[in-house]
Formats: sequence, structure tokens, C-alpha cells
Amino acid sequence: MIPGANEYGVALEIDETAVERLLAVTPEDVAAPPELRFARNVFVPLTTACRYTCTYCTYFDPPGEASLLTLEEVREICRRGADAGCTEALFTFGDDPDDRYTEIHARLDEWGYDSIHDYLRAACEVALEEGLLPHANPGDQTREQMETVADVNASMGVMLETTAEVDAHAGPRQKEPGQRLRTIANAGELDIAFTTGILVGVGEDWRDRARSLLAIRELHERYDHVQEVIVQPVVENERWSDGSPDLETMRRVTAMARVALPDVISVQVPPNLAPARELIDCGVDDLGGVSPITDDHINPDYKWPALRELKEIADAADVPLRERLPVYERFLPDDLRTAAFDGVPADGADAGTADREWISPRIRDALEAEDASGERYRRVLRGAAPE
Repeated sequence: MIPGANEYGVALEIDETAVERLLAVTPEDVAAPPELRFARNVFVPLTTACRYTCTYCTYFDPPGEASLLTLEEVREICRRGADAGCTEALFTFGDDPDDRYTEIHARLDEWGYDSIHDYLRAACEVALEEGLLPHANPGDQTREQMETVADVNASMGVMLETTAEVDAHAGPRQKEPGQRLRTIANAGELDIAFTTGILVGVGEDWRDRARSLLAIRELHERYDHVQEVIVQPVVENERWSDGSPDLETMRRVTAMARVALPDVISVQVPPNLAPARELIDCGVDDLGGVSPITDDHINPDYKWPALRELKEIADAADVPLRERLPVYERFLPDDLRTAAFDGVPADGADAGTADREWISPRIRDALEAEDASGERYRRVLRGAAPE
């Protein structure tokens, strides 16, 4: 039913009755959230080399033109972010470079790294040294690759995008839904708090959208590890001129996501790409990572809103705006949670998180560390309104 899933060892049976129920969902079937959250981050575009050539993506550069940040450049970005009050270093990535990227591989070898994941680990360690929590999104990953970097990440992520085979995933090496699902499952098996999402408007139909959301739900039900699901529209850019989904489409698919997913999973829309103000009443409770100092390197034509604009979105929805960390609080040990945190929703959906170690000793040490004011992460965990 899902292309390539069995090939990658992911057994998924999507209930067609559940698909039909989701197809009948409208925005009137959901309610606005009690609060709206966001994370303050810096984008660190570690490499623009990518084995894929998706027709909607401007992030990747062809062989011979791809960039690879030095660790000194990573440190400077992270230092600026820490000084600006950020808590997250988002490592954006082209999927593991293939053999065409000879210059990238030669540079890694010259610098003493066997693979891009070994180098990512070193970059995450730099972020931790500068007082930021890494959240890496390196695309498709084997279990071994993910294990290489898991303990130096507070959380990780990959966009599922869609379970359908679409023409937009063009080129000699196409994205395979089964491989994407395998990456999400790997995170669950390794007890990694995980972010994923769907991409709307790349050639999928409504049934595909429903199946994608239900596939995410089923993997979460197995592992209890999905913390948020992004509902992201494809946007016009220099490589994509086939249009973006209209507001009615975004409202309906966002409502479908809220109905499809357990309450414990946040539904996120990126406020620089989606009409967030018109989607909050469709169940959106998160605006994702927003950077006060760096561009959205994946969508550089679409600037991040300022903090005051996020507050305006929340005010228009009549809900409070709260800052969060890149790892959701329900994945933290009890002694790091705030007294005000209600970690177990009414349906008990995250009961499986209680007896598992979701953060490594390295990340725990970072969370317990203090900056000059003694406030860095405690300010966020206390739930204070952002300044």
C-alpha cells in the first residue's frame, strides 16, 4: 500500500475506513488550542550537498557548487544564536551526499572525518559547547547513522512529505516513502524524540494526505516518539512554479492532521510559509522553530516573522504564546519538568514515555548547565511568556 515500505522493513497497513473518516473532516470538527508555542533557534546549513534533486527544492546545490560549513563557521553561528537567547541549533542538511559529490567527500577526508554523519556529530558538539541544544534533520538515515549522532541531539527530525510516489521527487535517485518511514521508525527504536511532517501540494491527492497522516500516527503508536507534525505547503521559488495550495486546502488538511493524530502530538505550521493566522482554529498549536538571526535556508525567499508578529498571531487567536525547547517537556526526566507541566493527557497517549530515557547524559548535562544569568533553559521550562 505504501511504496517501498516492506522493502525497508516497515510493515504498515493503513485502514481504508480510517482514510474515509479523515476525508470527511472539516475545520468545524476541531477547536483552537489552549496555547501557541514556538522555539527560538538558529539555522545551521551544514551542507547543501544532497543525493536528491526534488523539483520544488532550492536548498541543494549541484556537485562542484555544494557548500560545507567549517566547524569555525558553525561555532560563530551558534555563538550568535546563544547571545540572542536562542536555545536550539537546527542543523539543516541535504540528504547523505552520493558519489557525485567528490569535493565534499574529499574535504571530509582532509578534515579527518569518515562520513557526513561523523562530521555532523562534531558540529553538534560545537553547538553544545556554545550553549545550544542540537536538533538535526539529516534526511534519510540508517539506524547506524542515527546512532552516530543520537546522544548529541535533544531531538531529531525528517519530513515524511508524502507516502505517495510523486513526479516532484524526480531524478536518478528519487525519495522513497518507505525509506522515509524507516527513518521515523529508527528514531522510535532508538528512543529519540522526533519531528516529522507532510508537504502539501507536490502532486499528492487527498487520499495520499490521509494515508501519510495515518502512517505517522501508526508509527507513533508503536514508539510514542513523535512530538510534532508539520503541515507545510510547497511554495513558489526559482525551481518550483506549479503553485501553492490555497487557504481552503490548508485549512482542511490541517484539520485532518489534528483529527488523525493523538492530542499529545503538536500540529505545527511554519509561519513564514503558511497563513498561520487563518489556521490556528484548525488545531495548530505550534509555530515551530523561528530564528531571530538566521534565514530559513531551506526557503530563503520567505523571511521569518519577528517575535512581535508571532504574538500578534496568538493575540488574534486569543491564546497565550509560550516558548519551548527543541525537545518537548514530556520527554524530559521528572526532575527537569516544571511543576506546572501536565505530562499525561486525558487519553494517556504518552504513557509509554514515562519509563524510557529520551535524552542522553550529554543532553541532560546541557539542560542542567547555566549561562551567565543562570536562566538559559529554566526560563523556557518555567513557561514564561517570551520577551
